[in-house]
Amino acid sequence: MNVTILNTPSVARLQSLLALALMVVGLGLMTDTFLTSDNGWNILRQISVNLCLSVGMTLIIISGGIDLSVGAVLALSGAVAAGLLKQGIALPFLGVHLDFTITGAIVSAIAVGAAAGACNGLAITRLQLPPFVATLAMLSIARGLTLLWTGGFPITGLGPSFGFIGTGAWLGIPMPVWEVLVIVMLAALVCKRTAFGRHLYAVGGSERAALLAGVRVERVKLIVYVVGGVLSGVAGLLVTARLDSAQPNAGLGYELDSIAAVVIGGTSLSGGRGSIVGTVIGCLIIGVLNNGLFLLDVSPFWQQVIKGLVIIVAVALDRFGAPKGRAG
Repeated sequence: MNVTILNTPSVARLQSLLALALMVVGLGLMTDTFLTSDNGWNILRQISVNLCLSVGMTLIIISGGIDLSVGAVLALSGAVAAGLLKQGIALPFLGVHLDFTITGAIVSAIAVGAAAGACNGLAITRLQLPPFVATLAMLSIARGLTLLWTGGFPITGLGPSFGFIGTGAWLGIPMPVWEVLVIVMLAALVCKRTAFGRHLYAVGGSERAALLAGVRVERVKLIVYVVGGVLSGVAGLLVTARLDSAQPNAGLGYELDSIAAVVIGGTSLSGGRGSIVGTVIGCLIIGVLNNGLFLLDVSPFWQQVIKGLVIIVAVALDRFGAPKGRAG
C-alpha cells in the first residue's frame, strides 16, 4: 500500500479517532472520575474556546497560511466587549457618552476580531508579508491595545445575562457547546458544499494553478483571515462570559493549542488538505489529554512537555505521510 493511500483524509481521521479512543480507554482505566457524564460535559465546555479558534485556524492553514495572533485578538475582543458593557465609551468631540447593551457589546467584539483579521489579510495580500510575520505583528499590536484599553487591570462584574453566553445551559447542554456546534456545522458546510470551499482547497494546493483556473486568490485569503478574526472575537466573548471578567493576559498560548488541534486532526501545514471534522477530533484529543493529565495530578510543566511531544508526532506523521512533491 503506497504512502498516498495511507495519508488520505478518511484514513487520517480514522487514525485520530483511534488515538482518541485509546486515550479515553486508558484514562478511564487509570482514574474513576474520567468516564462520568459531568466530566464529559466539562471536557466539551473546556474545548469550546479552542474549537472556535481552531475552526478559523483550519480554514487559514488549508489556504496555506498561519495565524499566530488568535490568542491576542481573543483578549482584545473580550476586553472591548467587557469595557463597552461596563462603562460604555465617551466621545468628547461630540459631547456624548454611549452606553452599550449586551447585543451591542457582542457585535463590537466580533467587529474588532473581523478588523484584526482584515488587517492580517491585507498585510499578507497587499503588502506581500509572510503570514508568520504579519500575524506575529498583529499579536504584538493586539496585546498592546488590550493593555491600553484595560490599563493592565481586569474588567469585572459583567452581570449574569452576559455570563449566560459562557456558563448557561439550554436543554441540559452548556451554551458554549451549542454555539460551537453551530460554528462547526456552518464551516463544514462551507468547506464541502460551496464554491468558496473548493477555491479554498485550490489556493492551498497551488496558488499558481488556482490563479490560472480563475480563482481570486487574494480575495480567498482575505476572507479566511477575516473569518479567523471573527471566530477569535467569538472565542473572546466565550472566555470573558465564562470568567465574568476580561483579563489583559487572556488567551496566552491559545495559538499553540489551536495549531496543535488542527494538525492532530489531519490538516496539512503545507495547505490544501484538511477538514473541519478532523479538527473537531483534534480538539477532543487535546481536551481529553489536558483533562486526563489534570485528573492524574500530572505537573502542569510536564503537561506542556507532553503536549509538545504530541504536536511533534502529529506533524511528523503528516510530513512522512504526505505525497511526494508536497512534503516540502
